[in-house]
Amino acid sequence: MNNKTYHLFFSNLSNPLRIGIISALKKAENGLSVGELASALWVEQSKLSHALAGLKECNLVIVKQKGKKRIYSLNKKTLLPILEIIDQHAKENCGGNCMCCTKCTN
Repeated sequence: MNNKTYHLFFSNLSNPLRIGIISALKKAENGLSVGELASALWVEQSKLSHALAGLKECNLVIVKQKGKKRIYSLNKKTLLPILEIIDQHAKENCGGNCMCCTKCTN
């Protein structure tokens, strides 16, 4: 790996809209269409499509065609273990007293 790869990957995870997409898809067992994501996140479809493009570029989300709709879901093999590691790290090391915890819980 190189720094450019790390930057691209973590930039995807540092964007609030992309985190919102990841959170919404994490709750949706069968995935969501752009329209469903737009409704859930209260964001314009064009802005959402742009954010999804970055997530697709890193293969953090998977797209499947279902009729006329494109259904987005998480790359569960890769992304869910990463999210679990982040949650565990916060639980063990932050204890609610650091910036990352206070920003997330407020």
